[in-house]
Amino acid sequence: MIYRTLGRTGERVSAIGLGGYHLGDLSSEQECIRVVRKAIDGGITFMDNCWDYHDGKSEVWMGNALRDGYRDKVYLMTKIDGQTHKAATNQINDCLKRLQTDRIDLMQFHEMIRPEDPERVFRKGGAFDAVIEAQRAGKIRHIGFTGHKDPVFHLAMLERARQIGFTFDAVQMPLNVMDAHFRSFEKLVLPELLKDNIGVLGMKPLGAGAIVQKAKALTAIECLHYALNLPTSTVITGIDKPQYLDQAFEAVNTFKPLNKEQVDSMLARSAPFARQGEFEQFKTTTDFDGTVQNPHWLGLDQAA
Repeated sequence: MIYRTLGRTGERVSAIGLGGYHLGDLSSEQECIRVVRKAIDGGITFMDNCWDYHDGKSEVWMGNALRDGYRDKVYLMTKIDGQTHKAATNQINDCLKRLQTDRIDLMQFHEMIRPEDPERVFRKGGAFDAVIEAQRAGKIRHIGFTGHKDPVFHLAMLERARQIGFTFDAVQMPLNVMDAHFRSFEKLVLPELLKDNIGVLGMKPLGAGAIVQKAKALTAIECLHYALNLPTSTVITGIDKPQYLDQAFEAVNTFKPLNKEQVDSMLARSAPFARQGEFEQFKTTTDFDGTVQNPHWLGLDQAA
């Protein structure tokens, strides 16, 4: 396994992270436990999850997988959707209970996908206040945010944080060969994170599978190598079948830094499929927007 430093936190994490959403698509809880523990035994330490994944099932299953001494072997990240103090606080407590832990290593504001999200999170009585309170109480160690829609919203979150003198510990975003050509997080957001030594969490290295299954522009291993070649702290990949864990291990075991010619070749092969975001539909449609389909998760209809 390759280990990298998670930005300014100084934490060392595995270069491949285990995606939490897809764990909920495994055939059973027992299969999930086997996959999670095999991943950890093989050196994967970064665990991804979210309060809303499969209505909490992904967190419950991961919590059970992390029993018997496995919790202390991992860097545990999860996310909340709530954008009010009340909703965020309740969701933080739900995450702790489901994951069977007394602290979350990295808590992230999930789905910064709308122009109004940064202001909602940071306004007085918003989710940011709740997360800071939880951090001071020892429930949370580090703080970050995620989004898959448009680099503009990431830049707005970073700027809003700067205005109050706060620096995020980590930021999660799509990083893959298609992203480089359309609404590119790699080109617009990545340099800002590196400048402030913020941990870089790459996600959707296979474009939610579309790059390999539909565009057939590159192999899965090539896609993972491209993402690993970027200055990422970890590349989170979804594993809804045991063989995809083997694929992740193969990608790490065979990875060597890519030279310019190799990168240019990958980008040239992906370019014809990437101009309009056809194979990154998480950017161009609402199909991947959990909080659009379930706006009550934001907690805006509740008293703050």
